[in-house]
Amino acid sequence: MRTGRVAYGGAIHECTPHGSDGLRLADGRVLKEQEVVWLPPIEARTIFALALNYADHAAELAAKSSAEQSGFLQAQRSEPIVFLKGANTLLGHYGLTRRPAGAEFMHYECELAVVIGREGKRISRQRAMDHVAGYTVANDYAIRNFLEPYYRPNLRVKSRDGCTALGPWLVPRNEVTDPMNLRLTTHVNGTLVQDGNTRDMIHDIAALIEYLSGFMTLSPGDAILTGTPKGSVDVRPGDEVVCEVEAIGRLRNHLVQDWTPA
Repeated sequence: MRTGRVAYGGAIHECTPHGSDGLRLADGRVLKEQEVVWLPPIEARTIFALALNYADHAAELAAKSSAEQSGFLQAQRSEPIVFLKGANTLLGHYGLTRRPAGAEFMHYECELAVVIGREGKRISRQRAMDHVAGYTVANDYAIRNFLEPYYRPNLRVKSRDGCTALGPWLVPRNEVTDPMNLRLTTHVNGTLVQDGNTRDMIHDIAALIEYLSGFMTLSPGDAILTGTPKGSVDVRPGDEVVCEVEAIGRLRNHLVQDWTPA
């Protein structure tokens, strides 16, 4: 059964879905989605994120890049481009993400997030899915003009406080028939702006687990954000962004202006 984590009444609770817009706490109380503060559905350990793991998104960026940069984008097909994120980046369903004053182009990234449930190192591709606990939805924001050359994600882009919404549910692996054939969509203020499918990943889930575990131990609670398809538009304070992954859930998030110290 899918599970979530919320804060309510001064305590943190595990919960399960109830009806179309409700949830049930572990103690049996039933609440509406907006009566609680949503937390990420897992207490993440190591957070891995993939850059340019969808062919259409890589092509979208290559078309806007110099020849040298396009060559770099092409080279990533042989080995995944992976970076780490801090736990400070995560927030839950209905969370608020701040747009910094210096952002010229800030965009969402709807992603399937894979949660590890069993420890392993040097995991073979054939056994990789045995190490998956389940899946959730991620929205990993990026600020295009803050990125380093050659689209190398850096700390001030990908480890900003609250720049990655996660949730609302952790869906067990056995409830998802084929994670490599799921539709991903993003709506901004009700308008469809991104539409892709996990089958278009360059490096699929099993390949990513095999690659990462080849040089480090994967542990329960690790999360792998598997990349995003094409379709990025600039989002600004006041915008509502809804990322949905078929069979996994719908993640709602809002943009606000970053605060300015007095």
